[in-house]
Amino acid sequence: TMGALHDGHISLVKQALNTCDVVVVSIFVNPTQFDNPDDLQKYPRTLPADTAMLSNSVTPEKIIIFAPSVEEIYGKNPTSESFDFGTIAKVMEGKYRDGHFDGVGTVLTKLFTASNPHKAYFGEKDYQQLLIVKKLIEITKLPIEIIGCPIDREENGLARSSRNQRLTRQQKEQAAFIYQVLKELKNKFSSNSIENLRKFAMQAFKKHLYLKLEYLEIADAETLAHATTKKPDKKYRAFIAVYAAPVRLIDNIALN
Repeated sequence: TMGALHDGHISLVKQALNTCDVVVVSIFVNPTQFDNPDDLQKYPRTLPADTAMLSNSVTPEKIIIFAPSVEEIYGKNPTSESFDFGTIAKVMEGKYRDGHFDGVGTVLTKLFTASNPHKAYFGEKDYQQLLIVKKLIEITKLPIEIIGCPIDREENGLARSSRNQRLTRQQKEQAAFIYQVLKELKNKFSSNSIENLRKFAMQAFKKHLYLKLEYLEIADAETLAHATTKKPDKKYRAFIAVYAAPVRLIDNIALN
């Protein structure tokens, strides 16, 4: 994790504890996966609160907190390696956040090598990242099983995220609209064309006064290829990135 832990992170820890004897929680704000220096600077860093949350939420004697410094991970020069993740890294987050997935691949290789886990648990909120991590394991041949876990949501449907801490109460209420649109896309999926689904979502956000849509994608759930028609043997997901004032939020949903 990058810290600023919330109930979504705790749900991952609990799933890991169901099958593992010991769970290592890495807490490290990784500089190489930010394309925006301002975003890196403002990212919440709350290690004492994170430690307390883990102690109060799960079995503390089974938890190891690994919170290294930037220098411990990178030395004096934080730089990314380059990875060939293929087309899954060139769309959506890869398109809008230059170098992001090279940074993710670099830090995870270092964290995995340091902790040597049997299994690693990742939330489906970052679904594209989950596919990238699975590809990373193929590339590095590290003997780790990658396990995707369901998105944990707030009561209003907003996907839990450390960035939510930067939202005002009003912005949190407005951001619930993201999940409302995703649910509507799921409901409409069987009876509408892909083109009509995209139009519906784009129109919905055009009318919203406080949320700015960065992208809305409907894609093949395995390859993340842009979908134009529906095929009966394929699984599809809708992906979204939205700005609530300066805070960038992402979410996704399985459509079928």
